[in-house]
Amino acid sequence: MTKPRARDLGIPFEGTPGTHNAITDVPGVTVGYATVIEGPSARTGVTVIHPRGQKNHAPVFAATFAFNGNGEMTGAAWVDEGGMLEGPIGITNTHSVGIVRDTIIDWQAKNDSIYQRWSCPVVTETADGWLNDMNGFHVKPEHVWSALDSAKDGPIAEGNVGGGTGMLCYEFKGGTGTSSRKLPEKLGGWTVGALVQSNFGRRFQLTVAGVPVGQHLRENAPFSSGENPFKQDDGSLIIVLATDAPLLPHQLKRIAKRASLGMARTGSLGGNGSGDIFLAFSTASTGIGGEPTANVKYLLNDYLDPLFFAAAYASEESIINSMVAGEAMTGHKGMFVDALPHDRLIEIMRQYNRLA
Repeated sequence: MTKPRARDLGIPFEGTPGTHNAITDVPGVTVGYATVIEGPSARTGVTVIHPRGQKNHAPVFAATFAFNGNGEMTGAAWVDEGGMLEGPIGITNTHSVGIVRDTIIDWQAKNDSIYQRWSCPVVTETADGWLNDMNGFHVKPEHVWSALDSAKDGPIAEGNVGGGTGMLCYEFKGGTGTSSRKLPEKLGGWTVGALVQSNFGRRFQLTVAGVPVGQHLRENAPFSSGENPFKQDDGSLIIVLATDAPLLPHQLKRIAKRASLGMARTGSLGGNGSGDIFLAFSTASTGIGGEPTANVKYLLNDYLDPLFFAAAYASEESIINSMVAGEAMTGHKGMFVDALPHDRLIEIMRQYNRLA
């Protein structure tokens, strides 16, 4: 049975989504998962994003932005230095970054997709150490291969899947979420898609479409009892933004920064303990060829505002989607995290006259 998404519950969001309301609405982008749920302590996995699908290995213009750098994104230095992303993106748990990175290189070598003679893959993480035994190193090469090879376009799963399997968000079950925005033709007709791995926030902060939902759902908050604990915001948030708009790397960094606003619209202001790292890439032609120079088409800065808005809105909805899809989970050392209750959420939104 298909899980409901935030819009299905009547949550109003700004902007118009694409066909699937997913990052895969950007043509060519595919997403794959491997989910590892085994025994009492393995609650983890890996998510893979192919910017141009498994068969097209041409680099894309890209940039990163660390809103709060208490986390890891391998390859980010070269992305920002060279302005290009050369291969698939991996998202997993903190202690599995190395195995995912090495396996992506192995996959690239065997698929003859290393752009240069060396590869510096982008792999990023959030810490699932409450529900998952991260020191058990449950993500194996075969899981990474499965995610790489099974990636698809169209509708994709959310919640307790892939790298998001063991994650928490606002002290509810979080995980993987996605959304997109399609601009009207008069504004270029471009699409911006987001995919998040949500693992951040305290309950009292949670805001949904402007409603202080977290202040009404204080029960079963495992760390704060629903009150403001005056304590750092542990966890992390990864957001990957894709677009078919023709943008240069410095413009994509500006797009990546707007993911911070999507995060803020859900309530968090970014804590010291939260690694909030964002990446944006464009699938438009990079002008790469065999010649020393290339002609590159790009959007003028004066026309970027609709893309900025789309990036923030898609990021916001992706986070809420990750929570709406999240399912209650018991994991490592008996840790239990509840799911966001749909009926209570609808009731609270109705109290504030904020149902669509």
